[in-house]
Amino acid sequence: MPATDFKDYYEILGLTKTAKEDEIKKTFRKLALKYHPDRNPGNKAAEERFKEISEAYEVLSDPEKRQKYDQFGKYWQQAGQGNWGQGVPNTDFGGFDFSQYGNFDEFINELLGRFNTPGAGNRSYSYRTQPGPGTGFNDFGSFGNQPTNSDREATLRLTLSEAFRGVQKRLNLGNEIVEVRIPAGAKAGSRVKVRGKGQVNPYNQQRGDLYLNVQLEPHPIFQFEGDNLVCEVPITPDEAVLGCSIEVPTPGGLVTIKVPPGVKSGQSLRLRGKGWILPKDGRGDQLVRIVIEIPKSLSEVEREYYEKIRASRIENPRRSLAKFTAL
Repeated sequence: MPATDFKDYYEILGLTKTAKEDEIKKTFRKLALKYHPDRNPGNKAAEERFKEISEAYEVLSDPEKRQKYDQFGKYWQQAGQGNWGQGVPNTDFGGFDFSQYGNFDEFINELLGRFNTPGAGNRSYSYRTQPGPGTGFNDFGSFGNQPTNSDREATLRLTLSEAFRGVQKRLNLGNEIVEVRIPAGAKAGSRVKVRGKGQVNPYNQQRGDLYLNVQLEPHPIFQFEGDNLVCEVPITPDEAVLGCSIEVPTPGGLVTIKVPPGVKSGQSLRLRGKGWILPKDGRGDQLVRIVIEIPKSLSEVEREYYEKIRASRIENPRRSLAKFTAL
């Protein structure tokens, strides 16, 4: 994204820069559920809004990306890249000459006045060189600096639905279009090899391979913990005390589960065989994390009964704390 296309991700999510991680997560889920394409079929405005909030969440939910975004503002994507004297292709810097700087961090630090250095020749900053953008894919990634063995890599962004069910993708390699089948069950970090679609080796004229590194778009409900798929499901205090049957989402659709009486907030219930597709056969497990949601407003009848429960309570959950009167 060119620097001139800067987006205020905090404003997009309706948050301030002091927002905590859980607040960012909660806000994203609320907005994603509202604008998800499945809930707004054919609504292009909702689809664009969903993409926008997903992009904002991807950056602000990643501590490293958020730190760069907060520090460098509209230049955050260029921060840390090297070889500025040679130029960085396909990156719009508004005609600015970076040849006097060793890397982008040096430029931005001088721009913001963070270091009092008399001249470019006296700089001694350390930095990590990262691949710069190269020949781009259609809408989901770009090639990095190419290794000498003529193989090349790119990031492939998939929705959770595409990754779960598998998908056919058309890749624009600049001089040719290829179709790649991504098998069902791809996860973040999965690596797909496309034989013979790398660069031409100048010594033997043979083409290397193309490696696609899978990244998953954030989802408003599901997330991964190791090999398990996890979703949080809210229940009411009376459901937690008495137990209940509830419907919960899985990648294959809604299923009904029984919540045992006395369940605790944060406790997980396991749905065997209802999780992510496994590399060989079958499906893994899904964890349903119970969250007891306290009502923010009560009807007169509800308040009356809660008062009766408080007056009739026989257990004191803080009884064990009585002996700790002082240190």
